[in-house]
Amino acid sequence: MLKTIAAERIKAGKEGAERTPSVRGALASLSLSLLLSSLGTSIANVGLPTLGQVFTATFQEVQWVVLSYLLAITTLIVGVGRLGDLTGRRRLLLAGISLLTMASVLCGLAPALWVLIAARAVQGLGAAVMMALTIAFVGETVPKARIGSAMGLLGTMSAIGTAFGPTLGGVLIASLGWRAIFLVNVPLGVLTFFLARRYLPVDRPSTGTNRAGFDPLGTLLLALTLAAYALAMTLGRGRFGSLNVALLGAAAFGFGLFVFTEARVASPLIQLAMFRDPVLRASLAMSALVSTVMMATLVVGPFYLSRALGLDAALVGLVLSVGPLAAALTGVPAGRLADRFGAQRLTMAGLVGLAVGSFALSLIPATLGVPGYVAPIVIITIGYALFQTANNTAVMADIGPEQRGVLSGLLNLSRHLGLVTGASVMGAVFAFASAATDITTALPAAVATGMRITFAVAAMLSGVALVIAVGSRALPAAFRSLGPRPDARDARHA
Repeated sequence: MLKTIAAERIKAGKEGAERTPSVRGALASLSLSLLLSSLGTSIANVGLPTLGQVFTATFQEVQWVVLSYLLAITTLIVGVGRLGDLTGRRRLLLAGISLLTMASVLCGLAPALWVLIAARAVQGLGAAVMMALTIAFVGETVPKARIGSAMGLLGTMSAIGTAFGPTLGGVLIASLGWRAIFLVNVPLGVLTFFLARRYLPVDRPSTGTNRAGFDPLGTLLLALTLAAYALAMTLGRGRFGSLNVALLGAAAFGFGLFVFTEARVASPLIQLAMFRDPVLRASLAMSALVSTVMMATLVVGPFYLSRALGLDAALVGLVLSVGPLAAALTGVPAGRLADRFGAQRLTMAGLVGLAVGSFALSLIPATLGVPGYVAPIVIITIGYALFQTANNTAVMADIGPEQRGVLSGLLNLSRHLGLVTGASVMGAVFAFASAATDITTALPAAVATGMRITFAVAAMLSGVALVIAVGSRALPAAFRSLGPRPDARDARHA
């Protein structure tokens, strides 16, 4: 009898080993997924002037090519993460890759601006699936001891997509036309699909006794709430009017209604009990603050380099690529450091780097020129890469499979909320500090003053994030308690 059992276990072990996908192949597919979704965020920005000419549209109209993509990701990323937990991440990720690829074809063939905007929203839905599930898959495909390294690799691919999107877009528009910036996703999407289909682990079938239901009402309420907030932060380009205030009021009301609903449904989209854990709350808050600071570099940098330092467009683009390049080169080493020394230490180091770099930019005079700007920016972006890798590793390392999708969605959501908030708030701070009604015509000295004050605010935000990190005592082991509690599980299946 014992021999039979042993033989069956050996056989099962061999079959399991044969079914175990290649870790490298899985990481390649996940890296390409994140690269594609990040590329879609940045590559279209450089084409807005061209699209305005082609479709005879104003800037306010063509900016929806970018906004529709961003809004789709922001509003849907938590819902699709939860859907992946329930229905199977592999099949949903494959569907997301297919959706983004087909939408890219439609974008490239769009005969009118409204078709392009609609296709970009569909692209954003595919990107939301890819962003939410990519990080969630790491726990299933990578040994626990190497999760930090995997997170670092994914952070590198995200930085590469963000950094080189504008450069690649400019080259494609100049050589092949504007349609090429969307059609370039097609071969990459096909390659990503086949790699994911080949190497990602097959979804495990769920039984009726442990399958939770989906929360359509909560998903809809959260999507509408996030859409109202994102629109409030992006419309008006940093200047708040009555519409922005109304949208913020709608977002506040929607959030209250969402919390009220989630506390009463049997299978909530987000288990509110998770937020009792101070470490999770701290991680999400820090992620939003750090992303707000990073958006300041994207809002202020181009104006400072062109107006205060007098650089032409080509040099501005070259200088702006230094920061993301530094982040890309830091990602993989940061992951290895997180595996070796722990995520908590790396989180603190990253936040210190953000604070130091921002404080330096608030003090360095314009007389130091490009080096005086680049050196602090490199410190900021390296700190950002360290923080992102460590924070993602701490959250995802010890989470149960049933929570990975929704927590990955929450991490991505906090980052995107920080980005859209930073675009509005830090842009408004920059404009106010520069004392100019039109920042594009402001005097060099005024722009330099605006830059220093904006990064003084950024340094304070980094300090707040550092205080949160210290106060939360963000030990990775604390996340082991985030799985569904027995009472919550029993309530769902009652």
